[in-house]
Amino acid sequence: MRDKKLALAVFVLVVFHIVGFYGLAFSHNPGWFRQLSALNLLLTNFLLFSFHKTWTLSFALFVMVVLLAGFFSEVIGVHTGLLFGDYTYGDGLGLKLWEIPVIIAINWLYLVYSTAVLVQRLPVSWLFKALLAAALMVFLDMLIEPVAAVLDYWTWQEYRIPASNYWGWLGVAFILQVIAQKTPFRKENPMAPYIYGVQVLFFIGLNLML
Repeated sequence: MRDKKLALAVFVLVVFHIVGFYGLAFSHNPGWFRQLSALNLLLTNFLLFSFHKTWTLSFALFVMVVLLAGFFSEVIGVHTGLLFGDYTYGDGLGLKLWEIPVIIAINWLYLVYSTAVLVQRLPVSWLFKALLAAALMVFLDMLIEPVAAVLDYWTWQEYRIPASNYWGWLGVAFILQVIAQKTPFRKENPMAPYIYGVQVLFFIGLNLML
């Protein structure tokens, strides 16, 4: 039964991203598909966390910390230029609070959680797991950045991606991954590798086509 549920979830994930990719890269109305980006993130998180194994107080606290830390790191970034560089968010990610799309907190959560799960079984120290998971987050960001302006996600003040963005991402991601490693919850989720893999392929495809 669980295998069927997983297969169905992966099917929905893949179909949704194929439709999104076609709409953004080939349709005559890509703006309509851009408006679905927030919905895509919500669906992705729903599929991911529907396979989370244990809902405990410590896990709930972890979720809250990541949501708040991710969101307020963006607030600091946009309003001060610290952490990531000088950038502003467009309208592609929906409703904003303090000029930051609310959905961006969900984006941080799924990235931190899924990459923490991916590295969990490696026979290395918790510190190296945290660093590797943070690097996986930065790698995905490197794929998103070149198409972010086209998708109206965000734009850089000088229309180029500064190195400080990636160093800032690595720093914030590493801190959150340390918290993930030190928070006692079961880091097992069969959807995590599919979601990360589909996201990588999705943005590689957009980089090639846009």
